Amino acid sequence: MPLTDDPDERRVAVAYALRDLERSLGQLAAALAHERRQWVCVEGCEEATQAIQQACAAYGAINLGMDDLPGKSVVCLGVIGVPTEVVALAESVNAAKARLKAVCAPLQRVRMRIPIDSAAGPQTRALPLIRVILRRLQRSDLNLLAAYRRIPILGARPCSVVYTRARTRSVYRKTVEQIMALLESSDAPKAMADRARLSALPGAETHLALVREHYENTRANVVYEALDRRGRGRVQVAAELPLLFALRHNATPPLVRFPTPTSHADVEPARRRRSMLEAVPLLASLPVYRYCRPR
Repeated sequence: MPLTDDPDERRVAVAYALRDLERSLGQLAAALAHERRQWVCVEGCEEATQAIQQACAAYGAINLGMDDLPGKSVVCLGVIGVPTEVVALAESVNAAKARLKAVCAPLQRVRMRIPIDSAAGPQTRALPLIRVILRRLQRSDLNLLAAYRRIPILGARPCSVVYTRARTRSVYRKTVEQIMALLESSDAPKAMADRARLSALPGAETHLALVREHYENTRANVVYEALDRRGRGRVQVAAELPLLFALRHNATPPLVRFPTPTSHADVEPARRRRSMLEAVPLLASLPVYRYCRPR
């Protein structure tokens, strides 16, 4: 049933969806920790117990740490074969993620003014409604990007998984309010100082450039043993979380090849991209630049 404009109803809906997700994540982590009929390969882990612990930590990392940057999520590369009942638990997690996003994403576009302390006297600041609700739920540390991110579940058993890591960059024109919203979820000192810098900008300066430089976009090229339900024998999937697949008894484990470190010499210089931007970033916690003033 669709939500009304009642803030209390929306707060209850967010709280319920978040508890549902955390419960599903807990069930999946418990199943992975105690399951003996599984095969696991996680980058940087030599021992299976350590690999499962690292994978569970990545699946459950939906909160920002004190030193974490906004807009970032944990990356853990790996492939895990599990019984079908564990795959079903992962599917339940993804369903809970979808429900949370359906409740929270519309509230990101609604803004609410809240009072703030200021030396200049009583003032207010407009925040996304979802951030106001999360503060009232004492969950300001929730990383929505990580909470929405689905667990990749393969549609058939893989015979090979080859990771690739492309370094890409983009420049996004954002309003000052949009940049402020990215910083609202962090209480790190750099983020707090950046919010003060944004507040001090002249009113005529309405837009800034968010420069996503050298972002590592990790993908997995998967070759299946047989066609999946959609008739595909190979797929490319986003793979920043460990991939899950239904393990067949006594099946040959897939060949897994993790990416080699990306050479910085292979990255095209960003001068052309920054021709309209100031040379020094405005903020410390996000790669945000001011546009150059016309001469």
